[in-house]
Amino acid sequence: MTSPRPGSLWRHHDFRQLWMGDTVSVFGAQFVGFAMPLMAVQLLGADAFEMGLLAALESLAFLLIGLPAGAWVDRWRKKRVLVLGDLSRAALLLTLPVAWLLDALTMWQVYVVAFGVGCITVFFDVANQSYLPEIVDGDQISDGNGKLQASQQAAFVVGPAAASVLVRWFGSPLTIAVTSVCMGLSSLFVSRIQHEEPAPDPAARRPLATEIKEGLGFVLGHPLLRRIVACTGLTNFSSSGIFALFVLYTVTTLGFSETTLGLVLSLGAVGGILGAVTSGWFGRLVGEGRSIPFASLLGGIALLSVPLASILPPVPTLLVGNLLISWAVVVYNVVQVSFRQRLCPKPLLGRMNASIRFLVWGPMPIGAFLGGVLGRELGVIPTLWIFAVLCVLASLPVLLSPLIGMRDLPRELDALSPRD
Repeated sequence: MTSPRPGSLWRHHDFRQLWMGDTVSVFGAQFVGFAMPLMAVQLLGADAFEMGLLAALESLAFLLIGLPAGAWVDRWRKKRVLVLGDLSRAALLLTLPVAWLLDALTMWQVYVVAFGVGCITVFFDVANQSYLPEIVDGDQISDGNGKLQASQQAAFVVGPAAASVLVRWFGSPLTIAVTSVCMGLSSLFVSRIQHEEPAPDPAARRPLATEIKEGLGFVLGHPLLRRIVACTGLTNFSSSGIFALFVLYTVTTLGFSETTLGLVLSLGAVGGILGAVTSGWFGRLVGEGRSIPFASLLGGIALLSVPLASILPPVPTLLVGNLLISWAVVVYNVVQVSFRQRLCPKPLLGRMNASIRFLVWGPMPIGAFLGGVLGRELGVIPTLWIFAVLCVLASLPVLLSPLIGMRDLPRELDALSPRD
């Protein structure tokens, strides 16, 4: 691995390839994330329960295979996982526009593709989060995460608006075809990374259950990580119930067109760019540790804007809410992801990230499915209020923790002994 001087990651060849691959992949994810639920609502007539089920299937794999995925990724070359993950997701998504062109598209196929892409994404995301520390120096990890977050937030800003134009011009199925192209390009960029990742020694492998236990033990055994995971998991559970119904709510209840929905999401995502460029400054201002509970609480309060849009003017209400949500999520993620990456030993990175993904993404399909069920039984707007209040309460694990009084987060494993 080359070791350029600190602060010069743009001159780091391998980081540039990872950054370009990640950026174009996130653009593709924005396209499919916008087009697939619209396709379900507008072309296939999906109701609240079906939208909840679709959202649940998209993240169900994190609950089913999230833990062993980390141990498996630690046994493989992460670059290969990323390249094959992008190519296989591209091929799977391409079946949707093909079926539409043949007039054979069904909701069941959408379910199968959503679940299949979710399974591949489990391995892809674990490898992706574990790969940055492999190709950059330890003191550049936070800078690298900030740059990746900035480009991802740019995609969040441009992606929905661009997707809405594509949907309006070509339809949601062909917009999904563009996603396949983006993921193919992503695999090309990542394949050009020159860093020679050593193959894990098969002789050093232990039983899968033992390796999984090590990853969980690292996460649950650290008092701060434990609090952060609880907060993130509860937030993801609650917000998944909201976002499972969001497209149905905005299109059918608020009467948004594709263009209005795309603009609201794009302009709201500007807050994420502000979060990416101000996370370091904000951490220095209020303290790295305190920024986690502050961002969590602000993000939870901002999610109240979703049901409030049924009472207040919907477009400005959702715009302001999305701006605050995007800013808070990015600040929260930059700080806590960088903290756990620098704390974790490299051989354990895949299992650590998979354990955290299991614990914080595992609740998502449950929340999404419950959102669909309650949306059908209670109505969409009452369900949104229930989950929005839960999002505010989700910040309690970090608000009522040592983080609220900490300026600096520990940099070593033994810098903080368990003291809950």
